[in-house]
Amino acid sequence: MRYRLITTASAVVLGLMTAVHGAEITQDGANAIRDNLNNLLPEDIAKSGVVAVNPAGTRYEIIYDLAKLLSKVNPADFTIGGLKPISMFATPQDNGLWNVEGDNSLNVSGHFKGPDQKRTEFTYSIASLAYTSIFDPAISYFRSGDFSAKDIKATSTTDTEQVNVSVGDVKYKLTSADSAAGRMDFAVNGTLTAFAEQVSGKEMPPVHITADAIDFDARVYSLPAKELRDIVVFALDHAEEKQISKENEEKLKAMLRDAFPLISSLEETIDLHNLAVTGAAGSGGAKSFGYRLTIDGPSDATRLGVAMNAADVTFDSPMVPAAYSAFLPQAVDVQFGIPDMDFAAFGDEFMKLDLTKSREEGEDAGKKAVERLFRDGKFVMDFPKISAKSGVYDIDMSAKVESRLDAGKDEYALQASILARDYDKTIAAVQELAKANPELNQASFGMLMVKGFAKTDPDGRQRWDVTVTPDGSVTVNGQQIKGPDKPE
Repeated sequence: MRYRLITTASAVVLGLMTAVHGAEITQDGANAIRDNLNNLLPEDIAKSGVVAVNPAGTRYEIIYDLAKLLSKVNPADFTIGGLKPISMFATPQDNGLWNVEGDNSLNVSGHFKGPDQKRTEFTYSIASLAYTSIFDPAISYFRSGDFSAKDIKATSTTDTEQVNVSVGDVKYKLTSADSAAGRMDFAVNGTLTAFAEQVSGKEMPPVHITADAIDFDARVYSLPAKELRDIVVFALDHAEEKQISKENEEKLKAMLRDAFPLISSLEETIDLHNLAVTGAAGSGGAKSFGYRLTIDGPSDATRLGVAMNAADVTFDSPMVPAAYSAFLPQAVDVQFGIPDMDFAAFGDEFMKLDLTKSREEGEDAGKKAVERLFRDGKFVMDFPKISAKSGVYDIDMSAKVESRLDAGKDEYALQASILARDYDKTIAAVQELAKANPELNQASFGMLMVKGFAKTDPDGRQRWDVTVTPDGSVTVNGQQIKGPDKPE
């Protein structure tokens, strides 16, 4: 069932690949588009009449009656009601591109059984889903477009849990540009407003999550759009085959070679505004919460980076005594990444895989490809910045951790720099808490010992440069505080 839905969705954009463009709108042209779309579908689905194409003035109307996909599905496993035909309009342009536009609504409900055979009831509704876009048959994708949706609601209910989600409006824009060597750059950005989610269950009080707005921006550079189109079509054509033939393996590998490297860089950011979470345990939130993903660098030295930050953080819970509230962070910034990944070597090793072998044999060979992804069997993670700030502390840290992928080896190395502003203020706050909780006296004593190893930076912050070597030695600011581990 999933394969059929994916295939049909792909056919929505692939079907215009060979249709006649820049010509008079005729029934013959409509039939040609319909036949092209049907050729991309499994035979039994094509015969069901799921696709219809009609001349509509200066454009073609393409109608997808997705309800016909469900005619042979066991209603005990999956049912859906209210599924209306979806229509879009395609207008051929003189330059070979197509203008594709539509405005549909959705209001469906039904149920399905998951792999565990548990029944899930669902409802989905969208008051309006509108778009105007430019489709390029050469890449079987949109070159640009403006998309919007209004009043989105969804519910999911099982015998133990219920989830309700609603969104006010969604608006986003897609743009593209030609890149070097026949590749393309794509960018999408937009905003989602009035997000709300509630999760509740038999053994869980309701939890509410809301955000006034969610902004998103994503960019990918030097994407081999045509080559990826060929790979997608190939995968759809052979999706139901249990094992790939040697001939098809060579075809697939040739297409992958043409597509490598898949991108030169990628950026993705998501920003939530006035995020709030409430539940039985208390309430909290942040004026802003951000997430960023980056992939950049040459294929033989690629870095994956992730960053998350929150500002004006609040938390109110009876589980946190008032005396400890000052220790809750008001701002957090976490950045980490995996540098120097060799995707060129990974691709070379992947091409050696025998895809015609069993899954178990393929997994063993795939492990070798993963090992070559990391140079000399070393897995490195860097932390350019980890910071937290409250009324009683202000801490910044950067670090680099190395470990090995070799089986049976658990050695690691660490280099870290920790800086604390107003560290005496932090110690004093812990000592004040210790008056009511004597167990914290040991913590404050430990903090005083740590202060003895600190150096003072020109800006007045306390600094600790920590090094841990693979033999277990530990030094702080050049002073060894632990020697090598004894050999086993």
